[in-house]
Amino acid sequence: MTELTKSASVAGDATAPAQGANAEAEPAVARVTQWGEIRHRFLANKLAVVGLGLVLLLFLTAIFAPLIAPQDPLAQDLTNTLQDPGNGHLLGTDALGRDQFSRIIYGTRIAVIIGLASIVLACLIGIVIGALAGYFGRATDSVLMRIADVFFAFPLLIGAIVIIIVMGRGIMPVIISLAVFSWPTVSRLLRSSILSVREADYVLAARALGADTRRIILRHIIPNSIAAVMAYAAFSVGGAIVAEASLSFLGVGVSPEVPEWGNMLAAAKDFMGVKDFLWTYPSIAIVLTVLGFVFVGDGLRDALDPKLR
Repeated sequence: MTELTKSASVAGDATAPAQGANAEAEPAVARVTQWGEIRHRFLANKLAVVGLGLVLLLFLTAIFAPLIAPQDPLAQDLTNTLQDPGNGHLLGTDALGRDQFSRIIYGTRIAVIIGLASIVLACLIGIVIGALAGYFGRATDSVLMRIADVFFAFPLLIGAIVIIIVMGRGIMPVIISLAVFSWPTVSRLLRSSILSVREADYVLAARALGADTRRIILRHIIPNSIAAVMAYAAFSVGGAIVAEASLSFLGVGVSPEVPEWGNMLAAAKDFMGVKDFLWTYPSIAIVLTVLGFVFVGDGLRDALDPKLR
């Protein structure tokens, strides 16, 4: 009997470490958060990653423009006007002898500032109006959406030109003019999302617990309705950059001497068919920038879509 007891105890001691080892070997189940899943879906989209790379390259170029540009973008050299690419000027020179490559590099700053600032301002206005219209509904919704319809009736460029004529040329007037005619789309997107969210169980529970309207909108309504606005904002930055370049090309954007892509295209229009490099490289910069933001917006839309998740 004693021998059986000893053998059982020895067997138990032998199996105990094995059981502990098996317990340690069992993989822990990682909790996947909603934002982690969104990030995974976004990074799995190859075009979105390419677009993110282009956008990051644009930001880095804008930040470190003084270190990247080989020359002063405003420096004129009338002895070297309209020089072809090469010979000390990577992308040639314009009609005033200014280095094209340096002007394109510095033009990224104007594109980033105006593109981002105008869309951020438009989103702030659109989120406030869309949240009020979607949450309160009825008379508030009707009045605010009719105001949005008035701004929808104006073509973006024509409305922006009117505002710039009143305010004068410059970066700030361009930002304001683009934002004023971009917020209606944001407000409608958020309003439509809020209409489907405001009757959700968690919103009804917050009301039942006595939460005030401000808290419900800021803590429950907007965070769960903002996905469409985020994707639209990424798309719209590229559109704002094109609109800003168009305004400068038409002569109503930033000052003509500012190194900006639209100004470069305006200066190159008299040399089309003769010195095509003057308009080719600024156009490539605009196309790559817009593609970058479009790819990022496309990736965000797919990653944030709950149906796809």
